[in-house]
Amino acid sequence: MSNSAERLGRLLNLVPYLQARPGVTLAEAAHDQGITERQLREDLELLWLCGLPGYGPGDLIDMAFVGDSVTLTYDAGIDRPLRLNPDEALALIVALRMLAETPGVAQRDGVHRALAKIEHAAGDLADAPVEVRLPGNADRLEELRGAVERRRALRITYYTATRDETTDRVVDPMRVLVVGRWAYLEAWCRRAQAVRLFRVDRIDASAELDEPAQVPVQARPTDTRSGTLFTPTPDLPLVTLRVGRGVRWITEQYPCEEVVRGPGEHWTVSLRASDLDWARRMVLGLGAEVTVLSPPELAEAVAAEARKALSAYATLP
Repeated sequence: MSNSAERLGRLLNLVPYLQARPGVTLAEAAHDQGITERQLREDLELLWLCGLPGYGPGDLIDMAFVGDSVTLTYDAGIDRPLRLNPDEALALIVALRMLAETPGVAQRDGVHRALAKIEHAAGDLADAPVEVRLPGNADRLEELRGAVERRRALRITYYTATRDETTDRVVDPMRVLVVGRWAYLEAWCRRAQAVRLFRVDRIDASAELDEPAQVPVQARPTDTRSGTLFTPTPDLPLVTLRVGRGVRWITEQYPCEEVVRGPGEHWTVSLRASDLDWARRMVLGLGAEVTVLSPPELAEAVAAEARKALSAYATLP
């Protein structure tokens, strides 16, 4: 989390830095930013993917390289004063309130300061009856951290969303971590005989046992360096979708095996899903700009769910 926050701050500073120094050498820029030249190149490659919605030519930040120097050629409007309409201001307030509630967020004071400024600028709009409370329970989070520190086994009641079932398990805690906006307990699950990640907000109950945690030597921590907990493997279902311009963002949010651009504004996207139930919920959430091309059983499941929803509307008075 801290590394991501540091990099975000560096990227935000890098754009005005390049604006003020056209033709700066990579060595000089790296020195001024306090990073290696390799880190600078990685930051510049990421900046190329940042910009305005649409994310096509003329939307993204652009740069020109000549030898070992770089010049910012398009800043995607980052130098223009930000003007928010009421809906955008309220969305930003809600997002900041959610961020302030997220366990493990670095620089929480900065989040609160930014929130206070935007609420002040928004005036009466900030008093709209919107309360944000992440499902991750702070008290439970502290209980789990305590169990990790004391190296005690836990009995938990856990809800698995993909199977829509609740199970009781005995686990040997390894660590508590935050990935994205969710907190997780990583533990050796004695039922599964494997390392598992349990989202804290889905742990309905937990009780610390008298026995010590017994994490086997073969247990390995989950690699979270990519910022995601999902690792696609060939044995998982392959889902192929045709997506419109408004939902192309899934190619950035999810690891894709293939992205084919066209015809027109449509892209064909292939990705691995943890299971088809998850894929069904994802497709339904994307709305009308996505069509399932394969597998056929996913297309039928989505169609059946859509027909069910339409029939519910038909029964309204």
